[in-house]
Amino acid sequence: MKLSVVMITYNEEQRIEGALQSVRGVADEIVVVDRFSDDETVKIAKRYTDKVFLRKWTNFADQKNFANQKAKHEWILSLDADERLSSELQEEILDLKNLEPPAAGYSMPRKVYYLGRWIRHSGWYPDRKIRLFPKDAVHWEGEYVHERLVIGEPIRKLNGDIHHFTYRSIGDHLERINVFSDLGAQKLYARRKKCRWPHLVFLPLFRFLKAYVLKGGFLDGFPGLVVCTLHGYAIFVRYAKLREIWKKGERIEPYPN
Repeated sequence: MKLSVVMITYNEEQRIEGALQSVRGVADEIVVVDRFSDDETVKIAKRYTDKVFLRKWTNFADQKNFANQKAKHEWILSLDADERLSSELQEEILDLKNLEPPAAGYSMPRKVYYLGRWIRHSGWYPDRKIRLFPKDAVHWEGEYVHERLVIGEPIRKLNGDIHHFTYRSIGDHLERINVFSDLGAQKLYARRKKCRWPHLVFLPLFRFLKAYVLKGGFLDGFPGLVVCTLHGYAIFVRYAKLREIWKKGERIEPYPN
């Protein structure tokens, strides 16, 4: 089993090196597709691979499909620049490389480091993601946000974690909510969905209570409270922006190029 590690990037100079270091022991090649970063992202990536491609942004799914096409090996490990392979996951992947993989793909739990601690509840863990799959049997789809991997069965589970260093601060989290709520509202508008008052009043409260009480967010301390509160807030902002689109009769511009 030969493995291509594939990554799409944009202005990730502070985090990409950790991701690249974590895959050096399992990758037979590394492919990076960058959206014309204006920091040191490309320079850092070139220390680890000569397969660094610059490409104008389209959307997440299209960018990842392009990156997969640049991989030369049969199996792909898809990783984001703010993610790392845990040592346990590295060992599991190395074991798989000595076998003929019996599955259509492999999922792995993802654990987030947020405000100084690992989040083990709040609906953020185990957050399984299918990231290991055969190149020619899958593709990504989705025009807006939360791209989806189209893949067959069976999907086997690995136990080692992907470590996710997604938000640097609460401010960074809020900025990301602003970007993704634009995309989420745009997606709802494209499906001709309407914003009703329950979407603004009851749904955010329900999502907060579900994450904080039912999903055990209170066990994650202050970071858990922030996670669950901002989860409810993100729902509110998405539907508020959807209402704004309908009132204006026009679409919000997508993620900037």
